[in-house]
Amino acid sequence: MTELLEQINALINAPTRDLDTIERTLTDGYAQALSLEAEKWRLEKRINEVAQSLQRGDTATKARELAALAQRVEGSVGDLTALRSLLSVLRRHADAVRIAAPH
Repeated sequence: MTELLEQINALINAPTRDLDTIERTLTDGYAQALSLEAEKWRLEKRINEVAQSLQRGDTATKARELAALAQRVEGSVGDLTALRSLLSVLRRHADAVRIAAPH
């Protein structure tokens, strides 16, 4: 994920305007965002499952699992927010490159 964010930042700040690379990176970024959303969904589903089973024994273990799952969701949300923000900037950059390109 860090590598992708660095690549997006480099493209935004690069003096060259390689539209193919920008578009490929946008595609990779959107794929990563979908993956993060899917992981968040799976984690939230698991939180729901564990929460529903709290009444059926070993609440201490389940509470620890819930805490760990919640922490992972928080991390996924943070990563997703940062990625979406950079993708938005890169999309605007791609639009500007497209407009500036000779026709």
